[in-house]
Amino acid sequence: MQNESRKMAAYRAQPAFCRGDHTLTVSSELFKYNRKRLCERLQANKDVPKGAIVLLQGGESETRHCSDHEPVFRQESYFHWAFGVEEPDFYGAIEVDTGKGIIFPPKLPDSYAVWMGRLLGLEEFRDRYGVDEAFWAEDILKVLKEKNPSTLLTLRGLNTDSGKYSREAAFDGISEVFKTDMELEVLRYSNKISSEGHIEVMKSIKPGMYEYQLESLFKHYCYFMGGLRAGAYTCICGSGDNGSILHYGHAGAPNSKEVMDVYLTWEASIIATRLISHVHSQPMESVSWVDMHLLADRVQLEALKELGLVKGDIDEMMKVRLGAVFMPHGLGHFLGIDTHDVGGYPQGCERIDKPGLRSLRTVRTLENRMVLTIEPGIYFIDVDDIAITEDGMELLTCVPRTVEEIEAIMEEGRRRPPMPLPQDMKK
Repeated sequence: MQNESRKMAAYRAQPAFCRGDHTLTVSSELFKYNRKRLCERLQANKDVPKGAIVLLQGGESETRHCSDHEPVFRQESYFHWAFGVEEPDFYGAIEVDTGKGIIFPPKLPDSYAVWMGRLLGLEEFRDRYGVDEAFWAEDILKVLKEKNPSTLLTLRGLNTDSGKYSREAAFDGISEVFKTDMELEVLRYSNKISSEGHIEVMKSIKPGMYEYQLESLFKHYCYFMGGLRAGAYTCICGSGDNGSILHYGHAGAPNSKEVMDVYLTWEASIIATRLISHVHSQPMESVSWVDMHLLADRVQLEALKELGLVKGDIDEMMKVRLGAVFMPHGLGHFLGIDTHDVGGYPQGCERIDKPGLRSLRTVRTLENRMVLTIEPGIYFIDVDDIAITEDGMELLTCVPRTVEEIEAIMEEGRRRPPMPLPQDMKK
């Protein structure tokens, strides 16, 4: 722990990225440390020769369909993890033996300054991202020839969570999901701001509003107060029966329903809190994620039996996997730069081909510094994020859970001056 404390002190002393004094400061030291960890694992791999260089390609700038409209760019997660670069059309290289980081930004025409502001030079890019060297992307072949690497390691592999292939460098340990103190600080901040955004929605919601208006309030709060421009995924803002749709809010159902009954919406959250509290009370480290999922199944079936919605012996219900009827998805997933972080099924881990269990995002045993969501559900979803610690777990989300807490927030919202709705302003 002393080593981590020293790393954190050095981390805060490095050149930083920040959206303002009221937001989290993220040092380039985080990404330098990530590159160091990558090199250490590659150095330990006997199949990686001396003089190897990792070569990564970041995300490319795109336009929507056949137009010249550019959507807000979101960097490839693996590239951001290694370099902290937010901009498109970059390449990056890492010398395995030395850990030296090199970036290759695109050389834009001088005329682009009219639309994009002053264009940075190579030294500015180098300092901005805290790397050792910077060259233009058009010179990448020349630079690599001069460095004469023994091997170029490029990404190529299967993302076992999404089932899609990415270009992934193959080495033992690529699926590690343990978070450093620096990464945990970023995740705590993200959870803090998004939790506050949920509370802001709770204070503002009232019958007659539309789901997309609540989505707008949430996104505004996260951006205005936290500098969080890009959400991790499309906002799921389901009221009433829309709360039973796992990925509601997509283009075919764009959070467009009128909110009719506020209390029913939040009462569903209260019921889900009971399920989550059972999971939170369990010691987490060295526990099988499969066992945690089965525990959630049992707690939900017991609650359904108390309500008279199912009848019979709970053990028999568990044997026939009745819980999968009510919760067909897994209990949660790893969390990182992506909503579904990698590492769920590293080599040697196999899916369990049974109802409900085949949808688990991982079957691993929980270890210190893993970060996961906890999402039990019965036709509704309530999500929490946790970090596994040496003596249990740390709850990262900080939203109201009990009836009393939710009522207090709702009462505070009722005392606020009403916000005029666009539909009311037309009358």
